[in-house]
Amino acid sequence: MRPLSGRRFLVTRRKEQAGGLTALLRQAGAEVIEAPAIAVAPPEDITALRAVLARLGEFEWIAFTSANAVVAAAEAAPDGTQWPRLASVGPATTRAIGEVLHRSVDLEPQAEFRADGLARALVEKGVAGMRILLPVSDRARATLENALRAAGAHVEKVVAYRTLVPSSALEGLQAAAEGRFDLALFTSPSAVESVVSALGEKARGLAAGVIGPVTREAALAAGLDVRVVAEPSTTEGLVAALGRVLGPA
Repeated sequence: MRPLSGRRFLVTRRKEQAGGLTALLRQAGAEVIEAPAIAVAPPEDITALRAVLARLGEFEWIAFTSANAVVAAAEAAPDGTQWPRLASVGPATTRAIGEVLHRSVDLEPQAEFRADGLARALVEKGVAGMRILLPVSDRARATLENALRAAGAHVEKVVAYRTLVPSSALEGLQAAAEGRFDLALFTSPSAVESVVSALGEKARGLAAGVIGPVTREAALAAGLDVRVVAEPSTTEGLVAALGRVLGPA
């Protein structure tokens, strides 16, 4: 019997990014309901992003905290852009850098695949006096920015993309919540916020599995019942944790 045979999960990740998680869950024997809770759009005014990407030669590092930021930067960058050293928050972002920018990364945390881990890895490299660019979501937390500034880096943050609730989210999420599933799976605080916005009081007590500590904090703050936390904070880590905690039905 496969490790998650008979289990049923609600995947809230963006449709364009859910494939890997969905495939892993199905390989483990689970049934998957896809109900994307977030969508991504360009900034309302892309001028600032294009302007900073046109002067990348001023920066020693560009630090990416999501695959979405990698794609957004690549789409807005001038042809022939020469990228500085690249820091990635974790494996999914590193894969996007390879696939979209056709570059290997210069730095990735060893295990803690979140902003705190990336901040520590950069600070250990020595960033005092260096200029670092952070292309981020309009909902991005200031964790990485604050840590780098405290270490003496000159940080420039630019909104690379907006995180939205898709128009189809309400109907899809409500339908899924009314069905039977073992856990709703969240890979970002933005997905948690969108589900709570879509479901209202129905979201309180919703049984959840999350990709890491930051998403866990957001889920707990929203009143969700967090039962599984990935370790490490990757899709593979999440599926493995589901197998350990739940097992087959």
